Amino acid sequence: MIQETAVLEVIFKALNNLNDELEDGDKFGVNENTCLFGAEAELDSLSLVSVIVDVEGDISDLLGHSISLTDDRAMSQEISPFSNVKSLLAYIMVLAAEGA
Repeated sequence: MIQETAVLEVIFKALNNLNDELEDGDKFGVNENTCLFGAEAELDSLSLVSVIVDVEGDISDLLGHSISLTDDRAMSQEISPFSNVKSLLAYIMVLAAEGA
């Protein structure tokens, strides 16, 4: 079973990689409450897609099988898995538990 800390490291890595590409004035704080999607989001839509692709790849590597974070199930959640880092972490942990 994958550990929450490992998943959180993957998410933080993807966000920090994005931050490294931004100008100093555009950088954002990376923590469990970082908003990923919505009115308060730190990311634009293209940046969010980039982060999702990076996270999917790294999590798939950790699990040993592919996962999709942007399927119909994710999009139909009452609370979007992309609201913030915590919600993305929780959604990935559900997917990991189901695939174990």
